[in-house]
Amino acid sequence: MQNNDNYLKSLKKSRRFVNFNSTRRVRRTALDFLFWKLGLYNQEDEKIVIPKDFSFPKIDRPYDASKPWAMWVGHCTFLIKVNNLNILTDPIWTQKCSPSQKIGPQRKHPPAIDLNQLTKVDYVVISHNHYDHLDKKTVINLNKKFPNIKWIVPLGMKKWMKRRKIKNVYELDWWQSYEDEFIQIHATPAQHYSGRSIFDGNKVLWAGYVIISKNGQKKIYFTGDTGYNDIDFKQIGDKFKYMDLSLIPIGTYVPRQFMNPVHIDPQDAVKIHKDVNSNFSVAMHWKIFNLSDEAMIQPPYELYLNLQKENIDLSKFRVLDPGAYVNW
Repeated sequence: MQNNDNYLKSLKKSRRFVNFNSTRRVRRTALDFLFWKLGLYNQEDEKIVIPKDFSFPKIDRPYDASKPWAMWVGHCTFLIKVNNLNILTDPIWTQKCSPSQKIGPQRKHPPAIDLNQLTKVDYVVISHNHYDHLDKKTVINLNKKFPNIKWIVPLGMKKWMKRRKIKNVYELDWWQSYEDEFIQIHATPAQHYSGRSIFDGNKVLWAGYVIISKNGQKKIYFTGDTGYNDIDFKQIGDKFKYMDLSLIPIGTYVPRQFMNPVHIDPQDAVKIHKDVNSNFSVAMHWKIFNLSDEAMIQPPYELYLNLQKENIDLSKFRVLDPGAYVNW
C-alpha cells in the first residue's frame, strides 16, 4: 500500500496530487473536454443495440425498516441507516451540477426525498470536489439544519469547508481513518482527479470510503468516482476482507477512450464488486445527470450482460429507482 508520506511529498513538490497506481494519464483539462465535444474520441464500436423492452429485472426483497437500509436519493447521494446512525454520501439536492444554477447539466429526476424531510444526519462523506459530488448550496443547507454533522473529506478540502463556516470537518489521506465510539471511516484510493475551475486541477485529493459500524461490524464501501486498475481495489478487498454493501458507479463512460481512466463502465463495476468481495452492491452515478454520451438505459443493460457473463446472481448487484429502499 502507498505510504501516506508520498502524497504529502507529492503535494509539497508539485502542489498537485497524483494517481500512483494508474498506468494511464488521468487528469482531465479543458482541452481534453474540447476534444471530446469536437468528436475526436467518438468510436463506432461503442454503438450498442439495446432491446426496446429492456429493463433491469426487479428483485422482490421485503424491506424491513428495523434492519440496516440504504435509499438512493439520486446520482451518488445515498441515505444510509445502520445502528441508528444516518449517513449521507456526496449529497447534492440542486437542479444543476454546476458553478451556476443558470447553466450546466440539468437533473433528470428530482431528489427522492426533500432535504427538509431529513430528520437526522450524523455523518457526511465527500469523495471529491467536482460539482456533481460537492454542492455548495446543499452543504450549507445541511450544516444549517444539522450543525453537529461530522464531515469526512479528502486531504486538502478542509479549507473549502471552513470558508463556508462548516465545523466538525475531518480531512483524510488515503488509508487514513476517522474513528469515534460508534463508527470507523477509512479513506481508500480511487483513480480520479479533482478541480472546480481550470486553475485548481488535482490540488485536492479524491477518495472512496469504507465505513464500519462498530455495533455489528457492518461494512459499507462507497467508491466515489473512479476508473479501474488492477491494484487499488484488490488492496481494499485484501485489507477489509468483504463488504456488506458496496455503492458502485455504472454510468458516465462513453466515449470510453476519454472516460475510462476516470469513470468505470459496467464491466469494471463488476470487477470492483468481485475485487472487494461485496456481498451486495447497488449501482450509482447514472440516470440523474447526463454527463456523457451513452444512452440512459445503456449502463443497466451492460451491467445486466456482465453479471450474466460472470455468473453473478442479479440479486447481488441491484439497479434501483430513485427513492427505493434496500436492506443489506
